Amino acid sequence: MEINEAVKNIATELCIKAGLKPGQTVIIGCSTSEIRGHHIGSQSDAEIGFEVFSSLKSVFGKYGVGMAVQCCEHLNRAIIVERKDAAAFDIVNVVPVIEAGGAFAAAAYKEFIDPVALEVFKADAGLDIGGTLIGMHLKRVAVPIRTEVKRVGEAVVTAAGTRPPMIGGSRAVYN
Repeated sequence: MEINEAVKNIATELCIKAGLKPGQTVIIGCSTSEIRGHHIGSQSDAEIGFEVFSSLKSVFGKYGVGMAVQCCEHLNRAIIVERKDAAAFDIVNVVPVIEAGGAFAAAAYKEFIDPVALEVFKADAGLDIGGTLIGMHLKRVAVPIRTEVKRVGEAVVTAAGTRPPMIGGSRAVYN
């Protein structure tokens, strides 16, 4: 399966299975090195970064879902978002490039209309392509979502939704 088709299928499935609504946000981490079958951070590919970003944007745009893009560890996993999605968070001063931030984050920064970087973010769902470890940027409580497509290229895919914590024990009523 081609990268474009795999990514679109995964994003569509995530929106449906996580029950995402317009205005919610997905955190995405993506290793273009892993997609190419190499160790994370070793063979970044700008063309693949743009392809994955464009494919995700086309699907999430249809659902009215925002994108938050995680940079690589060289930028301490900073998050790139549209300024309109950053209101509740502090903006930091960094611009991702392929060598620091990664190809996917660099693509997001170039393609977003008004990009900003954040140090902290809490998303409603997540998509991890290639073991980028997005969990720190998910709202509590993360719920695994199994997708039909398990890989993009050679990269393993992990998806998650979130739900509010359930408190109160066995006598509580939940909605």
